Amino acid sequence: MMPQPLLQVQSLVKHFDVIERGVVRRKKIGIVHAVDEISFHINRGETVALVGESGCGKTTAAKVILYLEDPTAGEVYFDGVNVFETFEAGDKATRLKLRRSMQMVFQNPYASLDPRMTVYDIVSEAFLVHKHVPKEKWKDRVYEVLRMVNLEEYHAERYPHEFSGGQRQRISIARALAVEPSFIVCDEPVSSLDVSIRAQILNLLTDLQKEHDISYLYISHDLSSVRQISHRVAVMYLGQIVEEANTDDLFAKKLHPYTQALVSAVPIPDVEKKTMRIILPGEVPSPINPPPACRFHPRCPYARELCKLKEPKFEEYLPGHLAACHYAKDFI
Repeated sequence: MMPQPLLQVQSLVKHFDVIERGVVRRKKIGIVHAVDEISFHINRGETVALVGESGCGKTTAAKVILYLEDPTAGEVYFDGVNVFETFEAGDKATRLKLRRSMQMVFQNPYASLDPRMTVYDIVSEAFLVHKHVPKEKWKDRVYEVLRMVNLEEYHAERYPHEFSGGQRQRISIARALAVEPSFIVCDEPVSSLDVSIRAQILNLLTDLQKEHDISYLYISHDLSSVRQISHRVAVMYLGQIVEEANTDDLFAKKLHPYTQALVSAVPIPDVEKKTMRIILPGEVPSPINPPPACRFHPRCPYARELCKLKEPKFEEYLPGHLAACHYAKDFI
């Protein structure tokens, strides 16, 4: 029997109402299709990358999975527990236990850390909320977590403005680790950092995963970092997953035209190797009024009449390699 995935996302939907404010009352005039029927899973000790252009719904999906946003439809199971039912109807102790297991490292370390709190206060706040560490052991545990992210004990008495961007992101990771989670959402954790610092943070995440068997949902539009850290990749476009495969398989055979365009934009450190950059025409359509049938067809260089009339099924074309394209077989 296959082991049960740590995280199972089933037909997840998140829509936002577009409201027009009148003099007397507000009126709903549309719906933002932020996330539309996405499904995937993450195994224990595995990193799954969720990639796509800005605005495709990656961060919204992550926030709904963690119940930081209310879902419109769908289900999420974490270690066999229904996440939405637990947060909606479970008692406080059960909700806190689940929250300790599922943490998030936010994109911008300059905005996600309270500038009025020391590093010690930032990390130990988790102990105050969850009460899983006796107060007399708070200092030792804070120092232990800081060492885990390669910071020194004396850093605990400093404020966020005294650190570089890379160090701030380490503090954010330390805050997430303070509650000993088994799953962490990493929302573009290196996008605001220098290239050399990015490699350090990615190596740190990899080392922590090996030492503590942590699973990651790694959100990014930087396929270079995705290739370095992830085991599997799910590609999102306009609220839907259009391709999913093991990382090496996805880079070797790209079965969806959108994935082909994304990978073609990855810089290659070889001046003699010629690459063909795929420039997609037009702009990303509005999620308020997404195109019918295949949402990618207005920008797809291979689009045919069928793409405008029928939505493609998300099917397996190679072992473990799924895509939502009527003509995916042409790219095998």
